[in-house]
Amino acid sequence: MSNTTVSPQAAHANRHYTVIVAGGGQAGLSISYYLKEAGIDHLVLEKHSVTHTWRSQRWDAFCLVTPNWQCALPGYPYRGDDPHGFMKKDQIIAYLDGFIAMVDAPVLEHTEVKRMKRDVDGRYNVSTSNGEFTADRVVVASGGYHTPIVPRMAERLPAGILQIQSSQYRNPEVLPDGAVLVVGSGQSGAQIAEDLHLGGRKVYLAVGEAPRCARFYRGRDVVDWLADMHYYDMPVEQHPLREGVRDNTNHYVTGRDGGRDIDLRRFALEGMELYGRLEDLRDGRLQFSPNLIENLDSADDTYNRINASIDAFIDRQGIDAPREAAYEPVWRPDGERTSFDLAASGITSIIWCIGFTPDFSWIDAPVFNGRGYPAHTRGITPQAGLYFIGLPWLHTWGSGRFSGVARDAAYVVDAIRASLDASVPATDSLAA
Repeated sequence: MSNTTVSPQAAHANRHYTVIVAGGGQAGLSISYYLKEAGIDHLVLEKHSVTHTWRSQRWDAFCLVTPNWQCALPGYPYRGDDPHGFMKKDQIIAYLDGFIAMVDAPVLEHTEVKRMKRDVDGRYNVSTSNGEFTADRVVVASGGYHTPIVPRMAERLPAGILQIQSSQYRNPEVLPDGAVLVVGSGQSGAQIAEDLHLGGRKVYLAVGEAPRCARFYRGRDVVDWLADMHYYDMPVEQHPLREGVRDNTNHYVTGRDGGRDIDLRRFALEGMELYGRLEDLRDGRLQFSPNLIENLDSADDTYNRINASIDAFIDRQGIDAPREAAYEPVWRPDGERTSFDLAASGITSIIWCIGFTPDFSWIDAPVFNGRGYPAHTRGITPQAGLYFIGLPWLHTWGSGRFSGVARDAAYVVDAIRASLDASVPATDSLAA
Protein backbone atom coordinates (compact mmCIF):
# COMPACT_ATOMS: atom_id res chain seq x y z
CA MET A 1 0.00 0.00 0.00
CA SER A 2 1.27 3.47 -0.87
CA ASN A 3 -0.12 6.96 -0.68
CA THR A 4 1.31 10.43 -0.22
CA THR A 5 1.19 10.41 3.57
CA VAL A 6 1.54 14.03 4.60
CA SER A 7 3.34 14.87 7.83
CA PRO A 8 1.70 17.42 10.16
CA GLN A 9 4.66 19.73 9.52
CA ALA A 10 4.22 19.54 5.75
CA ALA A 11 0.45 19.94 6.03
CA HIS A 12 0.83 23.05 8.14
CA ALA A 13 3.37 24.54 5.74
CA ASN A 14 0.24 25.34 3.77
CA ARG A 15 -2.51 25.87 6.33
CA HIS A 16 -5.05 26.81 3.68
CA TYR A 17 -6.33 24.47 0.99
CA THR A 18 -8.83 24.97 -1.78
CA VAL A 19 -10.56 21.75 -0.69
CA ILE A 20 -10.34 19.72 2.49
CA VAL A 21 -11.76 16.19 2.35
CA ALA A 22 -12.80 14.76 5.73
CA GLY A 23 -12.46 10.99 5.50
CA GLY A 24 -10.00 8.66 3.78
CA GLY A 25 -12.19 5.73 2.82
CA GLN A 26 -13.07 4.85 -0.76
CA ALA A 27 -15.35 7.90 -0.99
CA GLY A 28 -12.73 10.40 0.14
CA LEU A 29 -10.06 8.84 -2.06
CA SER A 30 -12.46 8.96 -5.02
CA ILE A 31 -12.91 12.69 -4.46
CA SER A 32 -9.12 13.05 -4.32
CA TYR A 33 -8.81 11.19 -7.63
CA TYR A 34 -11.03 13.70 -9.42
CA LEU A 35 -9.58 16.72 -7.61
CA LYS A 36 -6.11 15.69 -8.76
CA GLU A 37 -7.45 15.19 -12.29
CA ALA A 38 -8.87 18.72 -12.16
CA GLY A 39 -5.65 20.18 -10.74
CA ILE A 40 -7.36 21.41 -7.55
CA ASP A 41 -5.14 21.50 -4.47
CA HIS A 42 -6.53 19.62 -1.50
CA LEU A 43 -5.82 17.68 1.65
CA VAL A 44 -7.51 14.48 2.85
CA LEU A 45 -7.86 14.21 6.63
CA GLU A 46 -8.29 10.69 8.03
CA LYS A 47 -9.01 9.89 11.68
CA HIS A 48 -7.24 6.52 11.52
CA SER A 49 -5.54 5.26 8.36
CA VAL A 50 -6.93 5.17 4.84
CA THR A 51 -9.67 2.55 4.28
CA HIS A 52 -9.42 1.72 7.99
CA THR A 53 -12.96 0.35 8.26
CA TRP A 54 -12.39 -2.40 5.72
CA ARG A 55 -9.35 -3.59 7.64
CA SER A 56 -10.57 -3.37 11.22
CA GLN A 57 -14.36 -3.72 11.21
CA ARG A 58 -14.98 -6.86 9.17
CA TRP A 59 -15.10 -10.46 10.39
CA ASP A 60 -12.59 -13.02 9.15
CA ALA A 61 -14.96 -14.78 6.72
CA PHE A 62 -16.32 -11.50 5.33
CA CYS A 63 -16.78 -11.29 1.58
CA LEU A 64 -18.57 -9.02 -0.85
CA VAL A 65 -22.29 -9.59 -1.35
CA THR A 66 -22.15 -8.03 -4.82
CA PRO A 67 -20.13 -9.57 -7.67
CA ASN A 68 -16.60 -8.38 -8.30
CA TRP A 69 -17.48 -6.71 -11.60
CA GLN A 70 -19.34 -4.06 -9.59
CA CYS A 71 -16.05 -2.93 -8.05
CA ALA A 72 -15.58 0.18 -10.14
CA LEU A 73 -13.65 2.76 -8.15
CA PRO A 74 -12.55 5.70 -10.36
CA GLY A 75 -9.74 4.74 -12.68
CA TYR A 76 -9.51 1.37 -10.98
CA PRO A 77 -12.13 -1.18 -12.10
CA TYR A 78 -11.86 -4.80 -11.09
CA ARG A 79 -9.40 -6.52 -13.44
CA GLY A 80 -9.25 -9.97 -11.90
CA ASP A 81 -10.16 -13.30 -13.45
CA ASP A 82 -13.38 -13.85 -11.47
CA PRO A 83 -15.75 -10.97 -12.30
CA HIS A 84 -18.79 -12.94 -11.16
CA GLY A 85 -17.17 -14.09 -7.94
CA PHE A 86 -17.12 -12.38 -4.55
CA MET A 87 -13.85 -11.10 -3.14
CA LYS A 88 -12.93 -12.21 0.36
CA LYS A 89 -11.60 -9.84 2.99
CA ASP A 90 -7.91 -10.14 2.05
CA GLN A 91 -8.74 -9.74 -1.64
CA ILE A 92 -10.81 -6.63 -0.92
CA ILE A 93 -7.92 -5.12 1.00
CA ALA A 94 -5.54 -5.95 -1.86
CA TYR A 95 -7.93 -4.27 -4.30
CA LEU A 96 -8.08 -1.19 -2.07
CA ASP A 97 -4.30 -1.13 -1.68
CA GLY A 98 -3.98 -0.97 -5.46
CA PHE A 99 -6.49 1.88 -5.59
CA ILE A 100 -4.67 3.77 -2.82
CA ALA A 101 -1.36 3.46 -4.66
CA MET A 102 -2.93 4.57 -7.95
CA VAL A 103 -4.65 7.65 -6.49
CA ASP A 104 -1.61 8.68 -4.43
CA ALA A 105 -3.77 11.10 -2.47
CA PRO A 106 -2.32 13.79 -0.17
CA VAL A 107 -3.47 12.31 3.15
CA LEU A 108 -2.86 13.41 6.72
CA GLU A 109 -3.62 10.25 8.69
CA HIS A 110 -4.39 9.85 12.40
CA THR A 111 -6.02 13.26 12.31
CA GLU A 112 -9.51 13.65 13.75
CA VAL A 113 -11.61 16.60 12.67
CA LYS A 114 -12.93 18.10 15.89
CA ARG A 115 -14.88 21.06 14.54
CA MET A 116 -15.69 22.57 11.20
CA LYS A 117 -17.43 25.91 10.71
CA ARG A 118 -17.76 28.45 7.94
CA ASP A 119 -16.72 31.98 8.89
CA VAL A 120 -18.30 35.26 7.77
CA ASP A 121 -15.93 35.47 4.81
CA GLY A 122 -17.13 32.12 3.48
CA ARG A 123 -13.96 30.28 4.40
CA TYR A 124 -14.11 27.03 6.39
CA ASN A 125 -12.20 26.74 9.65
CA VAL A 126 -11.28 23.11 10.31
CA SER A 127 -10.03 22.26 13.80
CA THR A 128 -8.29 18.89 14.08
CA SER A 129 -6.25 16.82 16.50
CA ASN A 130 -3.26 17.97 14.43
CA GLY A 131 -4.04 21.67 14.54
CA GLU A 132 -6.00 24.25 12.56
CA PHE A 133 -6.66 24.41 8.82
CA THR A 134 -8.80 26.50 6.52
CA ALA A 135 -10.41 25.68 3.19
CA ASP A 136 -12.60 27.25 0.53
CA ARG A 137 -14.59 24.03 0.15
CA VAL A 138 -15.11 21.00 2.38
CA VAL A 139 -16.21 17.52 1.32
CA VAL A 140 -17.46 15.31 4.14
CA ALA A 141 -16.53 11.74 3.20
CA SER A 142 -16.83 10.03 6.57
CA GLY A 143 -19.88 7.95 5.63
CA GLY A 144 -23.08 7.64 7.64
CA TYR A 145 -22.30 4.74 9.98
CA HIS A 146 -20.58 6.16 13.04
CA THR A 147 -22.09 5.20 16.39
CA PRO A 148 -23.11 1.56 16.99
CA ILE A 149 -26.68 1.16 18.18
CA VAL A 150 -26.89 -0.75 21.45
CA PRO A 151 -30.14 -0.54 23.46
CA ARG A 152 -30.10 0.64 27.06
CA MET A 153 -31.41 -2.74 28.17
CA ALA A 154 -27.88 -4.02 27.50
CA GLU A 155 -26.84 -2.37 30.76
CA ARG A 156 -29.08 -4.82 32.67
CA LEU A 157 -27.71 -8.00 31.17
CA PRO A 158 -25.57 -10.23 33.42
CA ALA A 159 -21.96 -9.11 33.65
CA GLY A 160 -20.76 -12.59 32.71
CA ILE A 161 -22.22 -12.34 29.20
CA LEU A 162 -19.87 -10.95 26.58
CA GLN A 163 -21.52 -8.19 24.56
CA ILE A 164 -20.01 -6.96 21.29
CA GLN A 165 -21.23 -5.02 18.28
CA SER A 166 -21.15 -6.43 14.74
CA SER A 167 -18.02 -4.42 13.83
CA GLN A 168 -16.13 -6.17 16.66
CA TYR A 169 -16.99 -9.73 15.65
CA ARG A 170 -14.17 -11.77 14.07
CA ASN A 171 -14.95 -15.51 14.23
CA PRO A 172 -16.71 -18.11 16.41
CA GLU A 173 -13.48 -19.26 18.07
CA VAL A 174 -12.79 -15.96 19.85
CA LEU A 175 -16.15 -16.04 21.66
CA PRO A 176 -16.61 -17.86 24.98
CA ASP A 177 -17.92 -21.40 24.81
CA GLY A 178 -21.70 -21.53 24.80
CA ALA A 179 -24.65 -20.31 22.80
CA VAL A 180 -24.72 -16.94 21.05
CA LEU A 181 -27.60 -14.50 20.68
CA VAL A 182 -27.43 -12.43 17.48
CA VAL A 183 -29.73 -9.41 17.59
CA GLY A 184 -30.73 -8.19 14.12
CA SER A 185 -31.04 -9.90 10.76
CA GLY A 186 -29.80 -7.34 8.26
CA GLN A 187 -26.77 -8.07 6.10
CA SER A 188 -24.32 -8.24 9.01
CA GLY A 189 -26.64 -10.02 11.43
CA ALA A 190 -27.70 -12.69 8.94
CA GLN A 191 -24.15 -13.35 7.76
CA ILE A 192 -22.71 -13.44 11.29
CA ALA A 193 -25.49 -15.80 12.38
CA GLU A 194 -24.60 -18.02 9.41
CA ASP A 195 -20.88 -17.86 10.27
CA LEU A 196 -21.60 -18.96 13.83
CA HIS A 197 -24.03 -21.65 12.67
CA LEU A 198 -21.51 -23.09 10.22
CA GLY A 199 -18.93 -22.96 13.01
CA GLY A 200 -21.04 -25.32 15.07
CA ARG A 201 -22.32 -22.81 17.61
CA LYS A 202 -25.83 -22.82 19.03
CA VAL A 203 -27.39 -19.61 17.71
CA TYR A 204 -30.42 -17.66 18.84
CA LEU A 205 -31.41 -15.01 16.29
CA ALA A 206 -33.72 -12.07 16.99
CA VAL A 207 -35.16 -11.50 13.52
CA GLY A 208 -35.90 -7.95 12.43
CA GLU A 209 -37.67 -6.50 9.42
CA ALA A 210 -34.81 -6.82 6.92
CA PRO A 211 -35.81 -8.03 3.45
CA ARG A 212 -33.97 -10.71 1.52
CA CYS A 213 -33.26 -11.50 -2.10
CA ALA A 214 -32.09 -14.45 -4.17
CA ARG A 215 -28.45 -14.85 -5.06
CA PHE A 216 -29.12 -16.57 -8.38
CA TYR A 217 -32.34 -16.68 -10.35
CA ARG A 218 -33.16 -18.03 -13.78
CA GLY A 219 -29.57 -18.83 -14.59
CA ARG A 220 -27.86 -15.61 -13.49
CA ASP A 221 -26.90 -13.60 -10.45
CA VAL A 222 -29.82 -11.39 -9.46
CA VAL A 223 -27.41 -8.43 -9.51
CA ASP A 224 -26.75 -9.07 -13.21
CA TRP A 225 -30.47 -9.04 -13.96
CA LEU A 226 -31.04 -5.86 -11.96
CA ALA A 227 -28.13 -4.16 -13.71
CA ASP A 228 -29.67 -5.00 -17.10
CA MET A 229 -32.95 -3.58 -15.77
CA HIS A 230 -31.07 -0.32 -14.91
CA TYR A 231 -32.11 -0.56 -11.26
CA TYR A 232 -28.67 0.61 -10.18
CA ASP A 233 -29.01 3.72 -12.34
CA MET A 234 -32.28 4.79 -10.71
CA PRO A 235 -31.81 8.14 -8.88
CA VAL A 236 -33.28 8.44 -5.42
CA GLU A 237 -35.96 10.89 -6.54
CA GLN A 238 -37.36 8.24 -8.91
CA HIS A 239 -37.45 5.47 -6.32
CA PRO A 240 -40.99 4.69 -5.11
CA LEU A 241 -39.93 5.52 -1.54
CA ARG A 242 -38.05 8.66 -2.59
CA GLU A 243 -35.63 9.68 0.20
CA GLY A 244 -37.30 7.17 2.50
CA VAL A 245 -35.26 4.45 0.80
CA ARG A 246 -32.20 5.78 2.67
CA ASP A 247 -33.68 4.36 5.87
CA ASN A 248 -34.19 0.88 4.43
CA THR A 249 -32.27 -2.09 5.78
CA ASN A 250 -30.17 -3.85 3.15
CA HIS A 251 -31.40 -7.18 1.78
CA TYR A 252 -29.62 -10.16 3.26
CA VAL A 253 -27.80 -12.53 0.90
CA THR A 254 -24.21 -13.74 0.76
CA GLY A 255 -21.30 -14.19 -1.61
CA ARG A 256 -19.81 -16.88 0.62
CA ASP A 257 -18.57 -20.08 -1.08
CA GLY A 258 -19.38 -18.68 -4.50
CA GLY A 259 -22.65 -17.09 -3.44
CA ARG A 260 -25.96 -18.38 -2.16
CA ASP A 261 -29.23 -17.35 -0.57
CA ILE A 262 -29.49 -16.87 3.16
CA ASP A 263 -32.64 -18.68 4.22
CA LEU A 264 -33.33 -18.24 7.93
CA ARG A 265 -36.05 -20.87 7.73
CA ARG A 266 -33.50 -23.47 6.64
CA PHE A 267 -31.26 -22.46 9.53
CA ALA A 268 -34.23 -23.09 11.83
CA LEU A 269 -34.61 -26.61 10.39
CA GLU A 270 -30.95 -27.13 11.25
CA GLY A 271 -31.32 -26.02 14.87
CA MET A 272 -31.02 -22.24 14.93
CA GLU A 273 -33.58 -20.69 17.29
CA LEU A 274 -35.54 -17.85 15.67
CA TYR A 275 -37.48 -15.21 17.60
CA GLY A 276 -39.04 -11.85 16.78
CA ARG A 277 -37.59 -8.46 17.63
CA LEU A 278 -35.84 -8.30 21.02
CA GLU A 279 -37.75 -5.99 23.34
CA ASP A 280 -36.63 -6.32 26.96
CA LEU A 281 -35.22 -8.32 29.84
CA ARG A 282 -37.65 -8.94 32.69
CA ASP A 283 -37.20 -11.25 35.67
CA GLY A 284 -34.33 -13.04 33.97
CA ARG A 285 -36.29 -13.67 30.78
CA LEU A 286 -35.59 -12.11 27.40
CA GLN A 287 -38.76 -10.68 25.87
CA PHE A 288 -39.48 -10.67 22.13
CA SER A 289 -42.18 -9.16 19.94
CA PRO A 290 -44.64 -11.64 18.45
CA ASN A 291 -43.58 -10.71 14.92
CA LEU A 292 -41.34 -13.56 13.77
CA ILE A 293 -43.93 -14.97 11.36
CA GLU A 294 -44.63 -11.51 9.96
CA ASN A 295 -40.93 -10.73 9.50
CA LEU A 296 -40.14 -14.03 7.78
CA ASP A 297 -43.16 -13.74 5.48
CA SER A 298 -42.30 -10.14 4.61
CA ALA A 299 -38.70 -11.07 3.74
CA ASP A 300 -39.95 -13.87 1.50
CA ASP A 301 -42.50 -11.58 -0.13
CA THR A 302 -39.68 -9.20 -1.09
CA TYR A 303 -37.63 -12.13 -2.37
CA ASN A 304 -40.46 -13.29 -4.64
CA ARG A 305 -41.37 -9.74 -5.69
CA ILE A 306 -37.83 -9.07 -6.93
CA ASN A 307 -37.87 -12.35 -8.83
CA ALA A 308 -41.26 -11.50 -10.33
CA SER A 309 -39.85 -8.20 -11.61
CA ILE A 310 -37.07 -10.18 -13.29
CA ASP A 311 -39.68 -12.51 -14.80
CA ALA A 312 -41.49 -9.52 -16.27
CA PHE A 313 -38.25 -8.12 -17.71
CA ILE A 314 -37.36 -11.47 -19.28
CA ASP A 315 -40.82 -11.67 -20.86
CA ARG A 316 -40.65 -8.10 -22.21
CA GLN A 317 -37.23 -8.67 -23.71
CA GLY A 318 -38.02 -12.14 -25.05
CA ILE A 319 -34.99 -13.61 -23.29
CA ASP A 320 -34.51 -17.37 -23.26
CA ALA A 321 -33.88 -18.22 -19.59
CA PRO A 322 -34.68 -21.32 -17.52
CA ARG A 323 -37.92 -21.14 -15.55
CA GLU A 324 -38.00 -21.16 -11.75
CA ALA A 325 -40.88 -21.42 -9.33
CA ALA A 326 -41.59 -18.90 -6.60
CA TYR A 327 -40.00 -19.57 -3.23
CA GLU A 328 -42.07 -21.68 -0.85
CA PRO A 329 -41.18 -21.68 2.85
CA VAL A 330 -39.22 -24.75 3.95
CA TRP A 331 -40.16 -24.20 7.61
CA ARG A 332 -42.81 -22.32 9.51
CA PRO A 333 -42.85 -21.63 13.23
CA ASP A 334 -45.63 -23.38 15.15
CA GLY A 335 -46.46 -20.04 16.76
CA GLU A 336 -44.87 -17.01 18.34
CA ARG A 337 -42.46 -17.65 21.21
CA THR A 338 -42.12 -14.36 23.03
CA SER A 339 -39.68 -15.12 25.85
CA PHE A 340 -37.13 -17.55 27.25
CA ASP A 341 -35.03 -17.88 30.38
CA LEU A 342 -31.64 -16.31 29.71
CA ALA A 343 -29.70 -18.38 32.24
CA ALA A 344 -31.21 -21.67 31.05
CA SER A 345 -30.46 -20.88 27.41
CA GLY A 346 -26.71 -21.24 27.82
CA ILE A 347 -26.10 -17.91 26.07
CA THR A 348 -22.62 -16.59 26.89
CA SER A 349 -22.31 -13.98 24.11
CA ILE A 350 -24.57 -11.38 22.52
CA ILE A 351 -23.75 -9.70 19.21
CA TRP A 352 -25.65 -6.49 18.50
CA CYS A 353 -26.29 -6.16 14.76
CA ILE A 354 -28.88 -3.39 14.73
CA GLY A 355 -26.95 -0.74 12.87
CA PHE A 356 -25.35 2.62 13.44
CA THR A 357 -26.41 6.21 13.82
CA PRO A 358 -24.65 9.12 12.09
CA ASP A 359 -22.59 11.57 14.12
CA PHE A 360 -22.00 14.83 12.34
CA SER A 361 -21.90 16.82 15.57
CA TRP A 362 -18.49 18.20 14.61
CA ILE A 363 -20.02 20.05 11.66
CA ASP A 364 -21.40 23.47 12.57
CA ALA A 365 -23.70 24.08 9.61
CA PRO A 366 -27.48 24.56 9.27
CA VAL A 367 -27.97 21.65 6.88
CA PHE A 368 -29.22 18.81 9.11
CA ASN A 369 -32.70 17.44 9.64
CA GLY A 370 -34.20 16.28 12.92
CA ARG A 371 -32.53 12.87 12.67
CA GLY A 372 -29.09 14.31 12.09
CA TYR A 373 -28.89 13.64 8.32
CA PRO A 374 -27.73 16.39 5.96
CA ALA A 375 -30.07 17.90 3.40
CA HIS A 376 -28.49 17.67 -0.03
CA THR A 377 -29.04 17.01 -3.69
CA ARG A 378 -26.46 14.58 -5.03
CA GLY A 379 -24.15 15.59 -2.20
CA ILE A 380 -24.49 19.35 -2.67
CA THR A 381 -25.90 20.99 0.46
CA PRO A 382 -27.78 24.29 0.90
CA GLN A 383 -24.63 25.80 2.41
CA ALA A 384 -22.16 27.04 -0.18
CA GLY A 385 -18.95 25.08 -0.35
CA LEU A 386 -20.13 22.13 1.78
CA TYR A 387 -20.54 18.71 0.16
CA PHE A 388 -21.17 15.11 1.21
CA ILE A 389 -20.11 11.84 -0.41
CA GLY A 390 -20.43 8.14 0.44
CA LEU A 391 -23.88 8.25 2.07
CA PRO A 392 -26.46 5.54 1.37
CA TRP A 393 -28.55 6.49 -1.67
CA LEU A 394 -26.75 9.82 -1.98
CA HIS A 395 -27.90 9.55 -5.59
CA THR A 396 -28.35 5.85 -6.47
CA TRP A 397 -28.23 2.43 -4.82
CA GLY A 398 -24.46 2.27 -5.38
CA SER A 399 -23.63 5.61 -3.75
CA GLY A 400 -22.21 4.07 -0.59
CA ARG A 401 -20.60 1.17 -2.45
CA PHE A 402 -17.69 0.47 -4.78
CA SER A 403 -20.11 0.45 -7.72
CA GLY A 404 -21.50 3.97 -7.55
CA VAL A 405 -19.12 6.19 -5.63
CA ALA A 406 -17.13 7.15 -8.74
CA ARG A 407 -20.19 8.69 -10.40
CA ASP A 408 -21.02 10.64 -7.24
CA ALA A 409 -17.45 11.83 -6.73
CA ALA A 410 -17.18 13.04 -10.31
CA TYR A 411 -20.44 14.98 -9.93
CA VAL A 412 -19.35 16.63 -6.67
CA VAL A 413 -15.94 17.60 -8.05
CA ASP A 414 -17.58 19.01 -11.18
CA ALA A 415 -19.73 21.18 -8.90
CA ILE A 416 -16.64 22.31 -6.98
CA ARG A 417 -14.81 23.12 -10.18
CA ALA A 418 -17.77 25.10 -11.51
CA SER A 419 -18.00 27.15 -8.32
CA LEU A 420 -14.27 27.86 -8.43
CA ASP A 421 -14.44 28.82 -12.11
CA ALA A 422 -17.18 31.30 -11.25
CA SER A 423 -14.66 32.99 -8.90
CA VAL A 424 -17.39 33.78 -6.42
CA PRO A 425 -18.92 31.65 -3.65
CA ALA A 426 -21.88 29.58 -4.72
CA THR A 427 -25.33 30.75 -3.67
CA ASP A 428 -26.64 29.28 -0.41
CA SER A 429 -29.51 27.38 -1.94
CA LEU A 430 -30.04 23.73 -2.60
CA ALA A 431 -28.52 22.81 -5.93
CA ALA A 432 -30.76 21.43 -8.61
